[in-house]
Amino acid sequence: MLEYIKMPQLGESVTEGTIDRWLVKPGDTVEQYDSIAELTTDKVTADLPSQLSGTIQEILVPEGETVAVGEIVCSIVVAHGEAAEPSEAPSSSSSSETAKPVAAAPQAAPKRSADQKKRVSPVVGRLIDEYHLNIDLIEGTGAGGRVTRKDVLREIESGIISSQLTHEEKPTTRDTQVKEAIPEENGDVIIPVSSIRKTIAKRMVDSVTQIPHAWMTIEVDVTELVKLRNAHKKQFKEQEGYNLTYFAFFVKAVAQALKEYPMLNSVWKGDTIVQKKAINMSIAVASDDELFVPVIQNCDQLSIAGIASQIAILAEKGRKKQLNVKDMSGGTFTVNNTGSFGSVHSAGIINAPQAAILQVESIVKRPVIIGDGMFAARDMVNLCLSLDHRILDGMICGKFLARVKELLENMTISSTSVY
Repeated sequence: MLEYIKMPQLGESVTEGTIDRWLVKPGDTVEQYDSIAELTTDKVTADLPSQLSGTIQEILVPEGETVAVGEIVCSIVVAHGEAAEPSEAPSSSSSSETAKPVAAAPQAAPKRSADQKKRVSPVVGRLIDEYHLNIDLIEGTGAGGRVTRKDVLREIESGIISSQLTHEEKPTTRDTQVKEAIPEENGDVIIPVSSIRKTIAKRMVDSVTQIPHAWMTIEVDVTELVKLRNAHKKQFKEQEGYNLTYFAFFVKAVAQALKEYPMLNSVWKGDTIVQKKAINMSIAVASDDELFVPVIQNCDQLSIAGIASQIAILAEKGRKKQLNVKDMSGGTFTVNNTGSFGSVHSAGIINAPQAAILQVESIVKRPVIIGDGMFAARDMVNLCLSLDHRILDGMICGKFLARVKELLENMTISSTSVY
């Protein structure tokens, strides 16, 4: 029997994935759960397991192509009776095609037809609509002449967009910019864009074009927090084996404030807003030129030490590229530690569909007026909140930031337990 393997759901809110590398070829025999391809999404790099045991018949998605969740990526021939529940075949397949015996002779590659060419993935469809392309003028290189993402990108980069517009449409500024390639000069370094960088770029563009961003910044006096952390950091490292970072204190304060202002712990879902019960904190983790955003689950239930432990574990897994789908799923709010790079002010791009992201900047000593007009050197930090103005407004965000400030400024040696 001929069955079909589809792009799986690799985490909450993931809608598509990129086939980085096929680990099998037509004719290879695989067992159920064997890895057959390496995938990349905006959240995780993972293997694609075979959902069935059998012989790979055809690779339907080339390496480097991005396809939507649920789209068929390859076909597999299984012995009669082994398929517990047959997969849905493509709409162009007849019922006789789904009953091909294992011993069926290889067939010639199907000829391209207009119907096959016009069946495209949602990703390809969005690109065609966005750049006003005429699909009939695009040469498809996919199975059966199907137009793939690479085919569309090739057309965009070729600089012939204007000839594909209908006469009612005018080339836009964006179309013009695509056609005007920047000339390469001697000494220029051409850097191929990795699939994960392409995915991050798309997510960022979607976020800034679809979400009405607004920003609020406050400064916090963390002089006492610095004393608290310095008092514990040496013994903590010796006892626990990992660092007690400032970031753990900030994440703890944010988690507490989210419990009191749950509207910031919301996500946008079409025409509704979902206020999440669990407080799952997304944090940024870098690995070489890649950026991942793993999640500390139920962050509000952890102590400062527990949060520090989770930060250390997720950072290490990120550096070793061992983050899995569970590590990356379910985030409800993002805290970004831009201060680790020495930044003193930045505005983050919201990690959709979340309602907000908080930038924690570098702690710096500055002269501050205290008491009756007296100056003192204090440890100060800026916190910048990027908010989705569809969900949040200035009043509730101002109260949230004021509460985070209050919690941080009251973290002292005498009043705050690390455990």
